[in-house]
Amino acid sequence: MLEKAVGEFSKLPGIGRKTALRLMLHLLRQPVDDVSTLAEAVARMRREVRYCKVCHNISDTEVCPICSDQRRDRQLVCVVENVQDVMAVENTQQYHGLYHVLGGVISPVDGIGPSDLEIGSLVERVSQGEVKEVILALGSTMEGDTTNFYISRKLAPYDVALSVLARGISVGDELEYTDEVTLGRSIVNRTPFNK
Repeated sequence: MLEKAVGEFSKLPGIGRKTALRLMLHLLRQPVDDVSTLAEAVARMRREVRYCKVCHNISDTEVCPICSDQRRDRQLVCVVENVQDVMAVENTQQYHGLYHVLGGVISPVDGIGPSDLEIGSLVERVSQGEVKEVILALGSTMEGDTTNFYISRKLAPYDVALSVLARGISVGDELEYTDEVTLGRSIVNRTPFNK
């Protein structure tokens, strides 16, 4: 049974077999009720947390609290790679628009093409006319730049301003690891995206 638990935990990102074994041995030393509470919390999270039907952020409701908040600027949409990036931008307390989570970036090497991402639903949102500016807040990597370019081509037919984060974020850095001050300044000082 221990071997099965170690095998399952080692499937998690960043968890090798040694770390999984150490975690399982730790859980064996804990009271059964504590371990049951942990297991139920994980199972409940998996059952009840879903993706927002508007922006694809995680939520426990059909439409996430950010998309539901009428105080947010509905004409401004920040396009990010993943949910962690939404959390990173929110932590800056500098941005008050909406989001659109792509679920990754275009990466032919990894077999990820435009159809694997939430680009179609972004185009659909923009086509409705309410969005006036799209901030392309993807990492400054080759894949991020490729995705920015692809999105800019898809949004070209629409009357929408495109901007990118100011390059205070180093090339190759991931948004979720960028300090809040730098990320906040990058949002505030975003620059127009040159097509």
